[in-house]
Amino acid sequence: MARIKKQLPLSSVERTLQVIGGRWKMLILWYVLDTPRRLSQLTRLIPGITQKVLVDQLRSLEADGLVTRTVYASVPARVEYAATTNGISLRPVIEALCAWGREHAVDMEAVDPSAIPCPEHHRQDEPGERTPKRVSNAPKESSTPSSQ
Repeated sequence: MARIKKQLPLSSVERTLQVIGGRWKMLILWYVLDTPRRLSQLTRLIPGITQKVLVDQLRSLEADGLVTRTVYASVPARVEYAATTNGISLRPVIEALCAWGREHAVDMEAVDPSAIPCPEHHRQDEPGERTPKRVSNAPKESSTPSSQ
């Protein structure tokens, strides 16, 4: 009989949210979907996350089978994190959430939609280029010249 690694809720929605919920998990997973990343790379790519929180979230993702941790025998030791097959299977979910977030931001006129980093855009490794730019909620001025 298979041993249960973790007690998860029976409801599939609750189970999914418990595994991928939180502020950072989906963002971390997004960055390791296509290429393995080192802890220092993830720290640079995700401004605002502390190293302790990043390590805790990576451990949780690893325990849930979404991320693998590979330790290379070198000096200094090198550790890389990569998405597992289960993690990669969440790509459509990440893309759907990103699309919804972009549409919601546009509807709320809160963010320039071209500044929202989404999976379908070319990925930049510089965090400054991935940070959404705030847009003023002030009414837009008419672009047509007024007659004087």
